[in-house]
Amino acid sequence: MKTVAITGSFDNLRSKHVRFLEEASKWGNVHVGLWPDETIQAREGRPPRFPERERRYLLESLRFVDRVTVVGGNIKPDALPDFGGVTPDVWIVDEEGDTPGKRAHAEARGIPYQVIRNQELRGFPVPSLAPPSLDSARMRVIVTGCFDWFHSGHVRFFEEASTLGDLYVVVGHDANIRLLKGEGHPLLSQDERVYMVHAVRYVHQAMISTGHGWMDAEPEIALLKPHFYVVNEDGDKPEKRDFCARHGIEYVVLRRIPKEGLPKRESTLLRGF
Repeated sequence: MKTVAITGSFDNLRSKHVRFLEEASKWGNVHVGLWPDETIQAREGRPPRFPERERRYLLESLRFVDRVTVVGGNIKPDALPDFGGVTPDVWIVDEEGDTPGKRAHAEARGIPYQVIRNQELRGFPVPSLAPPSLDSARMRVIVTGCFDWFHSGHVRFFEEASTLGDLYVVVGHDANIRLLKGEGHPLLSQDERVYMVHAVRYVHQAMISTGHGWMDAEPEIALLKPHFYVVNEDGDKPEKRDFCARHGIEYVVLRRIPKEGLPKRESTLLRGF
């Protein structure tokens, strides 16, 4: 496989960044050269919204990224930084990042240069649900939620839940989120939210709920027949406990403890309401 070089801050990681990484991964193994905090401060005149360790954790959690290297030193705007001695096979940039200087630099170093256009990043492709083999010895784990603003807390939750078996994530559909949380919710569409969830390598499959209320995932649970239903402390509801007790599903409540060295994150604070 070819080594694909991508560089940037990836501060406040959003769906467009992930779509870009997904398209880049079609060219080979994606190696991200991540700007350290001091580089963002120097180039943008402000500290990053999210610290280097958290940005790296998020990138490394994505199924489209093979390796992340923090690139230091004097990073020139139109030059490819040192990737720890690795010479990439192709340098890929997005449309906003394309400059004549980068093209000239790539040509001088003999590195193929590719631009991914904005029109290629439209839509949120997620594989269709493939019902699991119920005869498999693999444990099946289900989690549910809104996941309205993707952050490191979500990734940590998925990482922990996935240790119990194949992780299926059911993302609440838009109408049900409005029902439970009120008008103005969700901020992001169900298609975008399920795409971001599916992009996490700890997630076996992601899907949109088709039911209503706190047990909006009941139709999906009937199909998947999970062994575990995992929630965090905020998602612990009597309706979920009662449902699991009646259906012989082990109910697991995880504490909201961030990944070591990372700050605690909440979607409500990040999206501002």
